[in-house]
Amino acid sequence: MAGEPVNVNEFQELARQVLLKMYYDYYTGGAEDQQTLKENVEAFRRITIDMSTAILGYKTSAPIMIAPTAMHKLAHPEGEVATARAAAASDVIMGLSYMSTCTVEEVASSCDAVRFFQIYVYKRRDITALMVQRAERNGFKAIILTADTPRLGRREADIKNKMVAPQLKNFEGLISTEYVNDNGSNIEALAAGTFDASLCWKDIAWLKSITKLPILIKGVLTSEDAIKAVEVGVAGIIVSNHGARQLDYTPATISVLEEVVHVVQDKVPVFFDGGVRRGTDIFKALALGAKAVLIGRAVVNGLAAKGEHGVKQVVEMLKNELELTMALSGCCTINDITTSHVKTDKEIYCRM
Repeated sequence: MAGEPVNVNEFQELARQVLLKMYYDYYTGGAEDQQTLKENVEAFRRITIDMSTAILGYKTSAPIMIAPTAMHKLAHPEGEVATARAAAASDVIMGLSYMSTCTVEEVASSCDAVRFFQIYVYKRRDITALMVQRAERNGFKAIILTADTPRLGRREADIKNKMVAPQLKNFEGLISTEYVNDNGSNIEALAAGTFDASLCWKDIAWLKSITKLPILIKGVLTSEDAIKAVEVGVAGIIVSNHGARQLDYTPATISVLEEVVHVVQDKVPVFFDGGVRRGTDIFKALALGAKAVLIGRAVVNGLAAKGEHGVKQVVEMLKNELELTMALSGCCTINDITTSHVKTDKEIYCRM
């Protein structure tokens, strides 16, 4: 056998080479036909780690969703179409941003991924209504309402860079998305010119009146808002601080997840967004009660680096890391992950 052994099984062959046969047989043998000896090993191979779950009733290979992030063509020429294909190949749900650079129709026709559509409510409600109806007509399965953006947060890097937003194809012929701000970010000017800052809880009823799709609310950070979200009839809650892009010094999302889960009491599923970079991060969020996590920046980084293949690599890496964490923590299924697997005094870490 060339090289050093890389697993325990390889030591058995090394032992066979140096031991007298009678001694080797003594150490390695079992009773009679040795059926139980073989079964001791084979039984482990029949136990597999099952990461699959269902999100709003849609089966998915892992508790991972691709978060709705804006303007993927800034990262790669194929934009959201490449991201959607990667989601389909990895069998995970994709969230498509209202601010996408590919149209709803282009993404819908590109693959068979389960897709949710994220929206902001515009001052022109007819535009928002039209976009929701287009998503529904093109087979999207849920609406994600981002509720933490009455105004865009102060993103100083964008201001310094005088960030320019491309024309958003979804709105061609409907409304101009070309806003100019000579003193800073054009994206900030776009948000100020189009987003409806008067959005409030009663608007959930309006949104429910224009679609049959379930509505998830994204941007919840407190128990009070979680309770209100359940009361107004959302189908799920996404704990999120908008990737720390809105108000600085808001709490890290993982630090408030347990509070939200506690008050919701399984009336609707709670999902988690923010800071996920490892399979262990996913495990911790699930242990604290999230039904799935959303990944955003990691996906865009994968898209920029390697296009569709890069996005798929990112998702598969996280799935593999989650599977390993589950195996080492004694969890065969997602439902086996509980709060007993983490400690949350000051730092959240996995307990084996």
